[in-house]
Amino acid sequence: MLEPVILSLKVASIATVFAFILGILFAYFLTKKRIPGKSVWETLIILPMVLPPSSVGYLLLKVFGKRGPIGAFLLDTFGIQIVFTWVACVIAACVVALPLMYQNAKAAFQSVDETYELAAHTLGSGEWKTFWTVLFPLARPGIISGITLTFARAMGEFGATLMLAGNIEGQTQTIPTAIYYAVATGKDEEANTLVVVITLFSFAMIFILNAWLKRKNYKG
Repeated sequence: MLEPVILSLKVASIATVFAFILGILFAYFLTKKRIPGKSVWETLIILPMVLPPSSVGYLLLKVFGKRGPIGAFLLDTFGIQIVFTWVACVIAACVVALPLMYQNAKAAFQSVDETYELAAHTLGSGEWKTFWTVLFPLARPGIISGITLTFARAMGEFGATLMLAGNIEGQTQTIPTAIYYAVATGKDEEANTLVVVITLFSFAMIFILNAWLKRKNYKG
């Protein structure tokens, strides 16, 4: 029973790292830069949030499958198969959780008064120095919220993961797919335990985040 928990933590952690990097980059460039087709790019990023997870998984399967453009290239060139591996779990979790990271980072960047950035530029700070020393620190509460929600969403991902990675015990079986399999096979006790584990874990994350934000706002 520990294997799904360990795999879920591993998948969620890696997916959150990638979602964090991509979310910050997309949020920064789409918020601060003039990008052609900005509305189209933003819609594409947010789309996995509103599409049924099974639809997202199917689209990923078409891309990363043996006959998909990326999947076929990796398989033919490097002998690497993506589908039905733990890497597929990471890809599915990252794609589905990315909109949360992007939305939180975007809101956090927009909440920062541009006067601070202009002042930094006036004092001679370059674009990236201003980002790391002014914009990012001021936007930190929103970014941390995004990281927490992204991790929690990645932990709970089911539909896209099942489509792309399957439910292979000990290899691609995360907590959500393990719960589904346990219920389907009549293992109610195992399902109950896993539900309690993921519920308590998610509750603790959100509770700690809210407590930290309230404390920070109170001090501010």
